[in-house]
Amino acid sequence: MVMYDAQTGFQLGDPQVTPLSEQSQLPTMAEFQKEFSAMILSASGWRKVFALSGNEEDATTEIGAANGVLSALIAQVFADYIIQRCGPGCKIALGLDARPTGTQIGDIIARVLAGRGIQVEYLFITAAPEIMAYSHQLDGFVYVSASHNPVGHNGIKFGLNDGGVLPGEETAKLTAAFTQLCSNSESISLASQLVAACSEDAIQKIFAETASCKARAVASYRDFTRLVVSGTEDQQQQKAFFDLISQTTKKKPLSVSCDMNGSARTLSIDKDFLPECGIGFDAINNKPRNIVHAIIPEPENLVHCARFMEEQKPTNPAITLGYMPDCDGDRGNIVYWDDASGKSQVLKAQEVFALSVLAELAYLDYRNESTAKNAKPGVSVNDPTSMRIEEIAAAFDATVFRAEVGEANVVNLAREARQKGYTVPILGEGSNGGNITHPAAVRDPINTIFALVKLLAIQDTTLADGSIKQGLFHRWCSKSGQEAAYKADFTLADIIATLPVYTTTGVSESRALLKIKTTDHGMLKARFQKEFEASWQQKKEALAKEYGIASYEAICNNGTKETRNLSDYSLSGKGGLKILFKDAAGKNTGFIWMRGSGTEPVFRILCDVRGSNKQMEEALLAWETELLEKADS
Repeated sequence: MVMYDAQTGFQLGDPQVTPLSEQSQLPTMAEFQKEFSAMILSASGWRKVFALSGNEEDATTEIGAANGVLSALIAQVFADYIIQRCGPGCKIALGLDARPTGTQIGDIIARVLAGRGIQVEYLFITAAPEIMAYSHQLDGFVYVSASHNPVGHNGIKFGLNDGGVLPGEETAKLTAAFTQLCSNSESISLASQLVAACSEDAIQKIFAETASCKARAVASYRDFTRLVVSGTEDQQQQKAFFDLISQTTKKKPLSVSCDMNGSARTLSIDKDFLPECGIGFDAINNKPRNIVHAIIPEPENLVHCARFMEEQKPTNPAITLGYMPDCDGDRGNIVYWDDASGKSQVLKAQEVFALSVLAELAYLDYRNESTAKNAKPGVSVNDPTSMRIEEIAAAFDATVFRAEVGEANVVNLAREARQKGYTVPILGEGSNGGNITHPAAVRDPINTIFALVKLLAIQDTTLADGSIKQGLFHRWCSKSGQEAAYKADFTLADIIATLPVYTTTGVSESRALLKIKTTDHGMLKARFQKEFEASWQQKKEALAKEYGIASYEAICNNGTKETRNLSDYSLSGKGGLKILFKDAAGKNTGFIWMRGSGTEPVFRILCDVRGSNKQMEEALLAWETELLEKADS
């Protein structure tokens, strides 16, 4: 008998029908190997098109037998890993983003894990930050998601109970074990046996308890979010923080709009949590799996949220912010209302991150002033994050640490910095927008929204002795030498106007994606070095005259390790390679960057230059493209 999720009405599975049990319907080894070879196995997650048709835009629920075998073997590899670490009978959370193929993948994974004796708390559709927050109470999690990729894609992320995905070195162990298992001639029959090892009663119990597991996860996530956005575990201090937000929004109402786009966040805390804090909230496309446009939350898709805000504004003048999450709900870029133009404006990803860093460093400074606490502030970012972060950090005497692209790399680099005595309140991948606010270990649009709310709501106050305690924006203006830019009735547009000005390639632009034939990226970069050094000799006088570029430094980022003054570009391997340009005074003036994607079959490039200089950004990126194409020929 088919069982259904109580909250959504979606099918969970049929305990009486065991997947992969019909021998005649199992895939051939050739069919299985074809699907396995299509998988991208990276530290950020394992992904492929799981839709049976192979069409990445197909919203089918069907994954086919070969992908079913892959799902079973994925579960087997994680079961071996978690049992070895935590012992038999360990407890893990299993969840899905809103993709329709998740149902069949989740059914198979739940059965294999349960068949291995693991206690499975099945959350069904759950946002990534939600399952990761809940995992603190368990031994780990398995999350079925392909993040921002098209709807026909799906994938897997693994984690323990530290609230984040496994670090790269641990994922590498799983990747090696999975690759070996999939090459075994008995892998298909093994998958069938693994799924069958779960009894009908066991899977029925897992399905029956889904609603209660989901409720516990939502409650846990709500409590964790209160801790994260307030920055304290102390209940009284949390109350004081949220009281301050509520008092400010009573005087000047603030409302947030969201284009859920059918994501996992439709079933999360957003619609209740924001109003609890005195913030208005409304959403469109707020039914799970109602994915009405492209998933990636880049400017071309944020226009729907912007339009929604403009439609609402006449009847709700408090509308100030909007956001759109991706399918797993961990990334949400921002739209804001601009009074000057009378329209909604889409913030670029790098601007979203810059504002979040400004907010959290200012909030750390604000709190430390109250407690007279000294801190060594720091920020952990990925290597293509705009250099504007260094300028913002400098105002608060904060150190910027750079890691290779990949959320796990940035999280682990922040942990390394904390072990060295730094306080790292915020981290993230500026190139993708959003932010990770400590102690969270994953991006979360609620935390991004609250970073901006803090900037708007924590304003100047008069203390008992008559002195003024500066609010966050005033604090930033003072420390960055822009005191004249502060005014008491500031808006978000006023804050944005004070950000350091940089021109940066957008990651979703067609110019930022190259198709590269060379599979050995170390070799490709060695060839690029040869082309670049020869071209530099030809162009350096023109570069100095036109853009003030006097010298350069090659830098590579592999995992959490950064290598400066790189003499052999091939050493960057599959990591990030950056050419940092400097002016005659040795001040950084821009960079070009490159790295093969770990989750998509593309080679990513980017350029970041100081100031509003689109012509310079375009010229340097075109130069990089030309040299890479020569190196790839």
